[in-house]
Amino acid sequence: MRAVVMDRFGGPEVLRIREVEDPVPGPGQVLVAVDYAGITYVETQVRAGRDPAAHQRPPLPRIPGNGVGGRVSAVGPGADAALVGQTVVTTTGGTGGYAELAVARAEDLIPVPAGVALRDAVALLADGRTAVLLHRQAEVRPGEWVLVEAAAGGVGSLLVQLAAASGAKVVGAARGPGKEALVASLGALAYVDYSKPRWEREVAEMSGGVDLIFDGVGGVVGAQGMRAVRPGGRASVYGMASGSWTEPATHVTIVPDGGVPAPAEIRALAEEALAHAAAGRLRPVVGQTYPLSEAAEAHRAIEARATIGKTLLIP
Repeated sequence: MRAVVMDRFGGPEVLRIREVEDPVPGPGQVLVAVDYAGITYVETQVRAGRDPAAHQRPPLPRIPGNGVGGRVSAVGPGADAALVGQTVVTTTGGTGGYAELAVARAEDLIPVPAGVALRDAVALLADGRTAVLLHRQAEVRPGEWVLVEAAAGGVGSLLVQLAAASGAKVVGAARGPGKEALVASLGALAYVDYSKPRWEREVAEMSGGVDLIFDGVGGVVGAQGMRAVRPGGRASVYGMASGSWTEPATHVTIVPDGGVPAPAEIRALAEEALAHAAAGRLRPVVGQTYPLSEAAEAHRAIEARATIGKTLLIP
């Protein structure tokens, strides 16, 4: 089969397409013929050997990718043969997703609900479960002002929708002027471009100080966003796309993250996101797709902030 293999850590160029042996499902596992593979920003950080987990580099060589969608083509010993032919989305245990075939545990398979396109289901697998969890932890309330950073990104675009559906007044923030229409279509009342000086003042003036910020960027942008939060407001700090975490602000209460969810909870969160999509309450933004052979270009575009919403690979 064809797969993307990395033999060393570094720039996007370390991702190379190769012919490798077909994987064989072991006990309790299945083989999935991959139609779509998701890419997360964290995967670009792992590939580069950067924080947040530079000290926990996975062994090499490896096939990246932790989320795929496709059809079950074979099962291993102990797995239900009736799974063959089912269309599913699934995690892969952290590796093996950027390939034509991927192995997954049978217990991790999630059937794609009726009315949800497979590519949308793959786009929701990681980002959907993250957004649902963050929204739940933050306890978004009707009438609140909520600031969502990276509002045109994979997780951010979902948080805008979830917060708006809860009755919040959402301000979507992103880099550049070309994302306003998209963010507004997701339910945001306003859009701010955080490449402009003093953008946080604009947010504070229109809202009187936001009640909650979803901070997935960190660094300078995260610190600026914190200044738009009213005293006693809340912050859900969940990412460091800038390369560093946001420094704590004394006037803001940090939403507890609850630790790493158990596998059963992770699956339930993904199922909830898919159920929202099936009911028309959640729409993933798939901004771009790349063939498997262009995985390096996909990573390069993500790191350059040249993407909108979710990026998928198509074997």
